[in-house]
Amino acid sequence: MTKQLMFYERAVPVTKERHGDLSVAFTGNYSFARHTNSLPLMAIEIPKAAQEYAIVFAGEGEALLPTAVLGLESEETAYVGPKGRWAAKYVPAFVRRYPFVFSSLNEGKSLAQCVDEAFSGCNREGRGQRLFDDAGERTEYLKQMLEFLKEFQRSHKRTQAFCQQLVELDLLETRSAKVKTSAGQQVTLSGFRAVSREKLHALPAEKLAELAKSGALELIYLHLYSLQNLSGMLDRLVMSRRMAKVEAEKNKPTIN
Repeated sequence: MTKQLMFYERAVPVTKERHGDLSVAFTGNYSFARHTNSLPLMAIEIPKAAQEYAIVFAGEGEALLPTAVLGLESEETAYVGPKGRWAAKYVPAFVRRYPFVFSSLNEGKSLAQCVDEAFSGCNREGRGQRLFDDAGERTEYLKQMLEFLKEFQRSHKRTQAFCQQLVELDLLETRSAKVKTSAGQQVTLSGFRAVSREKLHALPAEKLAELAKSGALELIYLHLYSLQNLSGMLDRLVMSRRMAKVEAEKNKPTIN
């Protein structure tokens, strides 16, 4: 399987023949996501994510999803520090499921649980959690990760339904925003999509009632509220760049 899904590099189906002695050790190092400037979110995550991330909408058709903005440049994130620590309390499910992921088989008729063998925590020395026990049976850890993937998939379908509501009501618009850091630096962000307050307020009462009943209205307002986190993201980015520069200076070779 070729590189896919942002930081997945070599995701292959989990089998006891190939992974009977494989273990996964995760020590809280998120360096694998260091070059990711945005992440898809599930609708169920929006209440928590809105407290720390700016949430916009990205993608087309069935690929349209709420998205957490992590950085400005294509391979830069404000949420992974120089030592790999995640710089926010809430870690999106897209990240937490790593190094596992579902892959579509038989032209989409079935899904296979895969593991990214390129993940630095994958090892055959017994560090961390084994995928199979000595009898060749799936461990509780592997079963738990499978259930996590299944729930992620179910959430994905519910999220698609939420996004479809926004499309059908023509609520999304392309936006730009001028954002200032706490130090007064101003940056213009453009090309992202967000719900139009004007279009939302112009909806007929029965449509607003439908959005409220489905829970979508609450998610919409949380999304709009979250846009104020853009300035915080920029502050994190400035700090991250400074820390990276300091770390680079520390590791810079010297001539005696």
